[in-house]
Amino acid sequence: MTDAVLLVATGLGIGVALTLLVQTAWRLARGSRDLGSDAERATFRTLSLASRAAVHLRGGLDTSDVHRAARSLRALLGSDAIAIADRRGVVSIDGRPDLSAAAWQVASSVIETGQRQLLTANADSGAAAVGAPVFANGRVVGVIVAFAARVRPPLVRATTEVAKWCAAQIELGELETSRAALAEAELRALRAQISPHFVYNALSAIASYISTDPERARDLLLDFADFIRYTFRRQGEFTTLAEELKSVHSYVELERARFEERLSVTLRIAPETLATVIPFLSVQPLVENAIRHGLEPRERGGTIVIGARDDGTHTEITVDDDGVGMQPAELRALLTAGERTDHVGLRNVDSRVRGIYGDDHALVVETNPGAGTMVRMRIPKSQPFNETERPMDG
Repeated sequence: MTDAVLLVATGLGIGVALTLLVQTAWRLARGSRDLGSDAERATFRTLSLASRAAVHLRGGLDTSDVHRAARSLRALLGSDAIAIADRRGVVSIDGRPDLSAAAWQVASSVIETGQRQLLTANADSGAAAVGAPVFANGRVVGVIVAFAARVRPPLVRATTEVAKWCAAQIELGELETSRAALAEAELRALRAQISPHFVYNALSAIASYISTDPERARDLLLDFADFIRYTFRRQGEFTTLAEELKSVHSYVELERARFEERLSVTLRIAPETLATVIPFLSVQPLVENAIRHGLEPRERGGTIVIGARDDGTHTEITVDDDGVGMQPAELRALLTAGERTDHVGLRNVDSRVRGIYGDDHALVVETNPGAGTMVRMRIPKSQPFNETERPMDG
């Protein structure tokens, strides 16, 4: 290769290298700008660590997840080691396992006094510590102990705030557990409403068709099985309107076998509402209430209209009957009364939707003696935290 060619080749190589260098520098600078300033990056890191720790604290301090929480909290505080203790002992330590005894020394003192405690560094461990109480429901349920070569005021303040934050996460977890338990209790109350009287009536109606119309008896028996299976399923607090209406259909068919021509049910369901997520067993009890308290007392029975329409941000579901109705004051009393009532389904659904979506989503009931009853329920279409689980077949 001639000198001229070498010079050109070298020049091209340098040019390419310079171009690549400039592009790399530009990308790094752009990446730095995309990530934000140092303060913004620090804020993002703090929020990310707090978010990760929160997930592992919601179950309390006596679960295996607490070890993962300790790792995130140590990074959050920037301490040499961190220990988490409850009233029985140290449940997790991250960074320096050899400091477990020192951690419990601090934690037990915090639990006894309910106050923040400091431990000066000693020759054996070379680590000082600060312990802050984790209060939940008015009592110390745990302690956060942070270790460093020297405990300075910023670490003391940060550990105290982290302990308060941990307490909030634990209380939120307890609230979620209580909410789930309450929801399960309310569902049990609704299931208990399926009285032996209803089962007897349904089975008697089925039996009456066995000799005269075996095909009808078979269909009713399948409806009974589907209704019982859906009602006593164990998957989740939520379902879709489409799934709930299947159960309503089974229930209505069983009641039609008893009422015969005295019961008419009309559906006015907008197709786009069928995928709406609704609380499990929220429409069927309203239909049952309409039959038992609206139509059954009237000799000629009547008609129930079940409707659902898209109302922008909500799905509006209505159950309207032309039955006997009732006094509005009597209705208000049964929805707020503490004593037992035959209208347990109506009151239970009202309580559950208010508990899930807020008091502004309480049932709206329009009624008067002789004018029938309409129950209106508005369900938000966007529910990112409420999931449905399809019941298993079989």
